[in-house]
Amino acid sequence: MRFPLRLIADLTMARIARKLRLAQGARPIQFVGAAEILHPDSSHPVSHEKIRDIIGSRSPVVWIGGSEPLHHPGIAHLVRAITHSGHFVFLETDGTLLRRRMHEFQPVSRLFLTVRLEPGAPRRTSEGLRPGASHLAVEGIRAARLSGFSICIHVRLTPEMEMSDAAELFHLAHSLDVDGCVISPARGEANSPLPAALTLSQKTAEARKRIGSIWWESFSRLVEPVLLGEQRSLPAAGASAVHLEHVANEDEEGVKVV
Repeated sequence: MRFPLRLIADLTMARIARKLRLAQGARPIQFVGAAEILHPDSSHPVSHEKIRDIIGSRSPVVWIGGSEPLHHPGIAHLVRAITHSGHFVFLETDGTLLRRRMHEFQPVSRLFLTVRLEPGAPRRTSEGLRPGASHLAVEGIRAARLSGFSICIHVRLTPEMEMSDAAELFHLAHSLDVDGCVISPARGEANSPLPAALTLSQKTAEARKRIGSIWWESFSRLVEPVLLGEQRSLPAAGASAVHLEHVANEDEEGVKVV
């Protein structure tokens, strides 16, 4: 897996801007709920003003999630407008409609089609591919890869998920030759009673180490509070961006970003 150098640079510049108070209030990652912006039965947005706010944001990354974005007719137009404004877009989907609708998108470098994989996803066995709940998602990933799209896998951990289940999802992701992987605790689980929350936090940290990329491991930490709907403090956001920059310098394939 390779983490885009342009994204490292953008996250680093966002950190510097916040440190110098050039972009107060701007977070490295902005979450956008598809249902808050788009009508479910129309290609017209709910609010042009909200779209202008997103495009004008100094957050280098826009994560589009919430209710299934591919259910909205206008999602491709929204994604195109955001990527053309210079933001990276992570479009999160369960993948079931990916193959049907991917022709509406452009495979640009700033767009990551981000597919959630759940336990029970099809995996390779000695008898071939075993169908499961995410069969359509896997087929969509394969078709999107052939069409030149960048693919990111999102794995949401729950207290009940065994590490062996997570390991199978990582193996599947690598077999599909995806570009990146984000691991986060499932929404709501992180607010469990303290012992359970600590156990899930430890499990999440262990799972991230299995991604095989320090860059994506760091990005997973950066995106976690955004997906959980928490406010990110300036020092924490800055620390994550610093770590990404540090990793870029240490990686054997890294290029110095200036």
